[in-house]
Formats: sequence, structure tokens, C-alpha cells
Amino acid sequence: MAFLRVGLLGYGGGPASIPLIQKEAVDTYKWMNEEEFSNILAIGNTLPGPIATKMAGYIGYRVAGYTGMMNAIAASVVPTVILMIALLVSLASFREYGWVQGMTNGVMPIVAVMLGLLTWGFIKKSGQDLGWLTAVLLAVFSALLIEMFGLHPAVLIGALILVVLVKPSKNKEVSA
Repeated sequence: MAFLRVGLLGYGGGPASIPLIQKEAVDTYKWMNEEEFSNILAIGNTLPGPIATKMAGYIGYRVAGYTGMMNAIAASVVPTVILMIALLVSLASFREYGWVQGMTNGVMPIVAVMLGLLTWGFIKKSGQDLGWLTAVLLAVFSALLIEMFGLHPAVLIGALILVVLVKPSKNKEVSA
């Protein structure tokens, strides 16, 4: 049911569906915590393909194995396919009407707010985990690399993951 809601309400594509997936997986069903969700999102963004489908597949597999994976993917994709076909057939005959353009324009601010809330959640988590100065410096440096130098976000995410894997941990376990 969780991914069926995401499939039905995830207007605006994969990135707009992420807050809906987070609400279902973390808040409603408690299949994972915020940190696990953030990790799945980061890894999912480094892989090709639609993010919502990748996340649904992983979460479904984690909860109920291969059956859960197939159900989660189908529940997130099938409603979109059916709705898109119905919407495109309907809108093709009404595309010149102002209400159609108004409907499209009216949804944009809602999607922007959803993405903004998700971003703020990541900023708060980064500030808590890394310290605010490090989090802000990483965000600014990342924005510069992406916007000014055209670095693909997946390359940046991959590099940061590599740094974390290579960097020695401060919390080394002490063996007795």
C-alpha cells in the first residue's frame, strides 16, 4: 500500500516522490530510520535509472525479499503508467485551455516545497553528523563544482563515498 500511494501521488517525477517514500518508509511503516533512508537515497542517486523505482525495489526487497521487491516496483510504476496514458489522452484534447496550463503551474510550487523540506532535512542531518561548518563548506563546494564546473552529481557523490570508505574511522573498535 505504501508504494501504491507513492505511485498515485508522486506527481513531478522521481525527485518529487522521494519525500513521499520517506514518509511511508521512515514515518508510517518504520521500515528504516532517517540515516538508513539517506544512505539508500545517496546510493540510489549514483546509479542510473529512476530514483523512485530503485528505492521502491530496494525497500521492498529489504522488507519482504523478492516478492516485496516486485510488489513495490509494480505498485510504484503501474499507477503512473495508467495515469499518464489517461492524462495524455485527456490533455491532448484540452491542451489549449487555460485551466490545463493553470493546473500544471499550480502543482510546481507544491513540488518545490516538498523538495525544499527534504533538502532542509538533509541539511539538518549533515549539520548534526558533520558539524555545521563542515556541512556548509561541503554544500558550497559541491554547488560550485556542479554549477560552475559542470561536474555531474553522481561523480561528486561517488568521490565523497570513496573518501568516507578510505578515511580511517575515529570510532575504532577496541578488542579485549
